[in-house]
Amino acid sequence: MPEIHMPKLSDTMTEGTVVAWKKKKGEEVAAGDVIAEIETDKATMEWESPEEGVLTEIFVEEGGKVNVGDKLAFIGEKGGAGPAEEVKEEKSKDAGPPPKETAPKPETETEMPAPAAEQEEETAPPQGEPQTPKSAAAQKKPDVPQPKSDAPPRASGEARTKASPLARRLAAEQGVDISSLKGTGPEGRITESDVRSAAKSKGSAPAQERAPEKISAGEGARIHLSGMRKVIAERLVASKGPVPHFYLHIEINAGPLMTARAELKSAGEGSDTAKITVNDFVLKAAVQAAVKVPQANASFDEDAIVQYSDVNLAVAVALEEGLVTPVIPAAQTKTLREISEAVKDLAHRARNKRMKPEEFQGGTFTVSNLGSYGIDHFSAIINPPQGFILSIGAITKKPVVDDCDSIAVGERMSIGMSCDHRVIDGALGAEYLKELRHLLENPSLLLI
Repeated sequence: MPEIHMPKLSDTMTEGTVVAWKKKKGEEVAAGDVIAEIETDKATMEWESPEEGVLTEIFVEEGGKVNVGDKLAFIGEKGGAGPAEEVKEEKSKDAGPPPKETAPKPETETEMPAPAAEQEEETAPPQGEPQTPKSAAAQKKPDVPQPKSDAPPRASGEARTKASPLARRLAAEQGVDISSLKGTGPEGRITESDVRSAAKSKGSAPAQERAPEKISAGEGARIHLSGMRKVIAERLVASKGPVPHFYLHIEINAGPLMTARAELKSAGEGSDTAKITVNDFVLKAAVQAAVKVPQANASFDEDAIVQYSDVNLAVAVALEEGLVTPVIPAAQTKTLREISEAVKDLAHRARNKRMKPEEFQGGTFTVSNLGSYGIDHFSAIINPPQGFILSIGAITKKPVVDDCDSIAVGERMSIGMSCDHRVIDGALGAEYLKELRHLLENPSLLLI
């Protein structure tokens, strides 16, 4: 059974945080069981076990951060040994059969120190181990003063020879002084588990002793950034700086859209979870406009513009920890109803940490709707490498001039389009918004 490593749960993920373990050490797990919650740069999601067996070791405690590919846990066979025991078994196999007991070495013999390289990998032979026959010349040794019986204990360099190579390597990585540890292995040998226990104790002590952070005048608190919030900050800086944004805005007549929505409601649509919302109409129209103007469904890639054959719609979903953008792949093949159901399902699972890594990847453009928060209009920042993002405002009532040049009460919606000027020029962006306006002001076209 293998060691379990930190998975790469998003295309931009470099490290993850273990939010919670759903299985305890020693508990049986089946392939597909949720064993932990992992916070990535995009969301906190449940992580399923790739193996069946027993969770014999947990290497990263809750709240711990590790790089992608680092060890998280060990799943052993039912009734089998954990990683520490496996190391012991391998060492005992390498050592071969136990040595025959012989008389103790004569006190006149002096054990010469092993070369430095050998001291790193070999242990001192057990007392009473038979010596290999030597030639007479080799047996003749120079006179060396004999150590007194009350000589001090071995130095830390020699004490390290009582540890397995895996334990020494782990101690170096964790900054643990291996000479200060008491081994639990054979003859007091220091094992990997001993080092991990020491590293855990070492990591917890400073947290208990750490004084509260100083807060300057006027500050109420300092909230440390989560992994998701850090990456949001990094990606927005990476977007706003290198990507040359420009912004287009339109205001559409939302009256027909509200009428269509009311007609669907009066036709006996089901519960709130099943009904088609105004946002669903906007998403469907955004997809169809991208089909009508395919040059906008593109991204910049160094020396080329990549135009996509599928419209992979990314939808901004607000979470407590930040913003995520799950993707509806090949949205141009889906009906209004199917898009409505897909976005509700994605939003629900994103808020309940049930998203799969691939469901955050491959979006070709994003729609962000703040209308439900009472925002009339805004300009969003592009999610690279996408070519644009739409910002949808609230529907508001205001006086408008109708076709008869009379002032009437109208329902209007503001839509913004933030464009990457390397991919989309002003005229192309205007063409896309023109098509989007036509679809939203004639919502029956979205039902075809």
